[in-house]
Amino acid sequence: MALVFALALLVIFAGTWPIRTIQLPAVNAFLPAIAAALCVADSVAAALLFSQFSILRQWSLLILANGYLFSAALVLAHALAFPGVFAPNGFLVVGTGLQSAVWIYWLWHATLIISFTGYALLKDKSAVIDARFARLAVGLSVVGVFVAVVGLYLFVTRYESLLPITFTDVRPISAFRRLVGGVILVVAGSAGLCLLWMRRSSLLDQWLMVALLALVLEIFMASAFGARYSLGWYAARFYQLVTATTVLIILLAEMTGLYASLARSNMMLQAERSMLQRAVQAQNREREARLMTGDAISAAIAHEVKQPLSAMIIRADTCFRWLNSSAPDLDKTKIALQRIAADGHRAGAVIEGVRANFRKNTQARTEVDINSLVLDTLQLVSDDVKRHDIFVEVDPNPGLPRVLGDRIQLQQVLLNLLSNAIESMSAKQSRRVLRVKAELGQTGEVEVSVEDTGLGIGKQDIDRVFNPLFTTKSGGMGMGLSICRSIVEAHEGQLWALPNTPEGAVFRFALRAAKA
Repeated sequence: MALVFALALLVIFAGTWPIRTIQLPAVNAFLPAIAAALCVADSVAAALLFSQFSILRQWSLLILANGYLFSAALVLAHALAFPGVFAPNGFLVVGTGLQSAVWIYWLWHATLIISFTGYALLKDKSAVIDARFARLAVGLSVVGVFVAVVGLYLFVTRYESLLPITFTDVRPISAFRRLVGGVILVVAGSAGLCLLWMRRSSLLDQWLMVALLALVLEIFMASAFGARYSLGWYAARFYQLVTATTVLIILLAEMTGLYASLARSNMMLQAERSMLQRAVQAQNREREARLMTGDAISAAIAHEVKQPLSAMIIRADTCFRWLNSSAPDLDKTKIALQRIAADGHRAGAVIEGVRANFRKNTQARTEVDINSLVLDTLQLVSDDVKRHDIFVEVDPNPGLPRVLGDRIQLQQVLLNLLSNAIESMSAKQSRRVLRVKAELGQTGEVEVSVEDTGLGIGKQDIDRVFNPLFTTKSGGMGMGLSICRSIVEAHEGQLWALPNTPEGAVFRFALRAAKA
């Protein structure tokens, strides 16, 4: 899969290269939008790498985590210094701002190349950091990156005149810029790619090569030969998104696989100990419960974050196709980029919401309008609905009382149910109808129903679909409905499933109305 993805990147590069010089309109909103998406992806990837480092305590993981954290910070610095984004000449820039943005760009990409190469050189070393200093190393890394980025930004923006000229209005690509961007960074990135190829031994190594390949292609396209706001310049931002999200997605996938293996091992261990160690059964159950809680949090975050990340990638690909067309549709591109930024913020909110659910935190709960929640959630799946030709019926009820709860968590419950319904109907050729309605229950509770005409649920599985690790889908994790029921029950509500008539399934949850 990594090889196919790498070949696809090369094909896209070959198709874009002949028309790279086509000048497109300057969209000032493009940079802050893409910067927000890159910053979120790099930050989450850095957090996951720091988590792996805290367990394995390998120097290679610490270097790679620092590289992604440095990249997340420099993405924001580059957007701040770029002329015309937040200020005419860049934020706090003394001078034209052109040189500052270019130099921050070099530092940003050089840092990633150095971190990838450092990871490749140290990944097979047996030396590890002492457990007592692992947390200190993470803290010092975060503080050090913050101080370094602030210092570099102030130096580059205030003393721009001391740096070699890389950009001029008369000759946009100077000889110095060709040397740095077209030779030094590309050669260094290619050397790091070869080193990773020779030392590859894990799934992470293979996808790091894909990320580094995208980084080299981006530098070659945008920095060495592409003029600002040209088709090549816009295309290079697509490679930036690939570099930022590839490692993040594979880390989430590895976490899911490790969780499934650990869960199966724990189940086997529990069965064996029930026969051989009955005298200490209570103590073992307590220990396993603590382990499963941490694993459940990891699996829940992996399951829930995949949706906004997938949306970000799909919309970024759509933007690239619109910009690569003979008549670029900038209005649609702006809307899609705004949604990418919104998906990035939603991913962070989902992570915090899952953590709050496991903490049983009720401080963030507010009064939620169910009708507004239903309409907003349907908007998130509108692309999937159109793609699978699904007819949507919504039955709003303006007289419904509000419910007390966490809007992000309740939206994730409804989003999971809608996604499952769409996936179930996509496998059928008959008429596809998705019906969502909200009504007042007999006991005064607010009930929300999601009805579909899909494959349905067997009678033997009606009561089991909410069990952890149980799934009827070939690629499912068996965590989605379990997480949904946990969230609803944490809101003192109920979630259940019923067969639909004449075909399909109905998922319904009830929540207590907020007091007046």
